[in-house]
Amino acid sequence: MTSDLRDLLAALTPLPDKADAYAADTYVQETVGQLDEIGMDAARFARGHSMLLMKPDAIVARAVEPTLEWLRDSNFRVVSARTVVADRHFVRALWYFAWNIASPERRRLADLLIGISEALVLVVCGPEDELPTPVRLTSAKGATDPRKRRPGELRHLLGRDNYLLNLVHSPDDPADVLREFAIYFDERARARALAQVCAGTDRSAEAAELADALYSRTPARDFDRGTALDRILADLGETPGGLDPDADEDCARLLRGAWAADRTIDPWSAIVLGSHVLPMRTGSAPQTLRPVGAHDWLEGRS
Repeated sequence: MTSDLRDLLAALTPLPDKADAYAADTYVQETVGQLDEIGMDAARFARGHSMLLMKPDAIVARAVEPTLEWLRDSNFRVVSARTVVADRHFVRALWYFAWNIASPERRRLADLLIGISEALVLVVCGPEDELPTPVRLTSAKGATDPRKRRPGELRHLLGRDNYLLNLVHSPDDPADVLREFAIYFDERARARALAQVCAGTDRSAEAAELADALYSRTPARDFDRGTALDRILADLGETPGGLDPDADEDCARLLRGAWAADRTIDPWSAIVLGSHVLPMRTGSAPQTLRPVGAHDWLEGRS
């Protein structure tokens, strides 16, 4: 199966290293196997569909409704929507091939973030185009780096100009769709989602209902750095001498000290402050698989 799968993946990503790695990946094998069982062409599914993960920060930000509007205006249709419970293993599975350059602090913040709320996964389809749906969605979604976001992109629309708290995630290319589909959903959930995919009905209203349920369990919170620092200082019951609230290193030292002493501080405030003052990358370990952009796809197909 691995050689056949490698041939399939070679047509779904412009990165040979990714095709090689994914051919032995359990998540990819599960999705392709289940698609084969129901007679659905894996390549067509992966090119024509993508997933948009509304992370816990998107739930806190009440970002689902504007996202649904943006998807509709951008000619994407939501064909399935499901709530997922994430844990630290979910995070490491999803970003396995990039997480080796994440700093220890970023991993800690990510683990705190998944404890804030469940997430919402939207399965979307788009028109047949020169670009596959996942490539078009990722390009239109906007960059992780706030400085690179442009008007009209989803992340620009949603605001919260923050590298870590970027609200949404989507697979880069069709090969990633096959892998991430099995990370989000177990076999039974995949079967239900695929039945909805086959029906092709717009399920935006259902997504909005799921969002309302998540909102009822997850309070809206402030994304402001100063507010986060004030809450942490209140939790600690003291302000360290010489603390400059505008100095990143002072605030980073405050967080590291609280964690080292196992002090109880508000998780959301730690996430917000940490996202501003802690390093996101180690700068030492090589990235296993680089992200794919629309240019990569077009060049790889030419």
